[in-house]
Amino acid sequence: MAGKSLLTLRGDIRLIWRLVVMGCLGFAPGVIMAQQLPAPEPPLPLPSKSSDDATFKATTNVVLVPTLVEKDHGEVIYGLKSGDFVLEDNGVPQKLRVEEDMDTAPVALVVAVQQGRMAGLEYDKIAKLGPLLDLFLGDGKGVAALVGFDSKPQLVRDFTKSTEDLTEDLRHFQPGDGGAAILDTVGYAVDLLQSEPKQFRRVLLLISEERDHGSAHMKPEKLVERIGLTDVLVLSLTFSPAKAELLHDLKDNGDSRTMSMIGTLLMATQAMKKNVARQIAVMSGGEYATFTRDKGFEDRVAEVAQHARNRYLLSFHPTDATPGLHTLRVRTVQDYGARIVARANYWAVAEP
Repeated sequence: MAGKSLLTLRGDIRLIWRLVVMGCLGFAPGVIMAQQLPAPEPPLPLPSKSSDDATFKATTNVVLVPTLVEKDHGEVIYGLKSGDFVLEDNGVPQKLRVEEDMDTAPVALVVAVQQGRMAGLEYDKIAKLGPLLDLFLGDGKGVAALVGFDSKPQLVRDFTKSTEDLTEDLRHFQPGDGGAAILDTVGYAVDLLQSEPKQFRRVLLLISEERDHGSAHMKPEKLVERIGLTDVLVLSLTFSPAKAELLHDLKDNGDSRTMSMIGTLLMATQAMKKNVARQIAVMSGGEYATFTRDKGFEDRVAEVAQHARNRYLLSFHPTDATPGLHTLRVRTVQDYGARIVARANYWAVAEP
């Protein structure tokens, strides 16, 4: 009986010692179960670029509206003055001016090229982009940066005046993973452009599919606001894994735009989910086109480059300071039989 009590005592001691060791190491039963199901990792932060330069904000002080006036056969109409335009903010005519010094302003360009999904099939066309970048940069004062993206964006080359370096980068592009994070990439590219000095005209050339696949940081609603708060002009050239009919940019002069701020935001968000490349171009006053062949790609690049440098830049001080998404409409007083491509929206913020 005494021997059995001793064995029982020794067993109890071993059990107590095991529990003490497990407790010291944090191996409680509940903890063991939790360690078998690791928590999902948060999305990695996007790369960033900081700057102390003050940049444009679409506040109630001033709004910039890039505007292209072009006849059907491609002739740009020059020489228009403030009195030749009518600009409405949520249906209310505004007093505007035409910025005179923007024709000579240097260009800061970000070229964002998709690498993920089936983008590799388009590399033979995209490799020819390098020499065409001079059409954007003009007299050599401009700068360009290259961003590649699949499930996330990455800075391939920071802002440079050397189109030769950018050409070499494009020729050595490698296919990415199965993602096409367009929303994240546009947000990142806008931040890069906003880091450049104030005197630059900011242009984003996006070459991608139409729809986003895999963005983890930027929601459509947030990108609508981000585009609406900047003066970035977005030029979108899209390809499709399937053969697409060639479409030539936009012919929307604002006639059918809604004047409801809530309705405008909802429509912009839904449109961004369907075709983010097109919607950001519409919002910024840029252009959108698709391409299927080598010659088509080169022609579209040359065309949007010319238009980017030949836009009027209208500005106005809004009479309505209501924060949120505003709808813009631009037309000319005289009917020139021309199409007008102008910024569709801006995002107003309350003054501090």
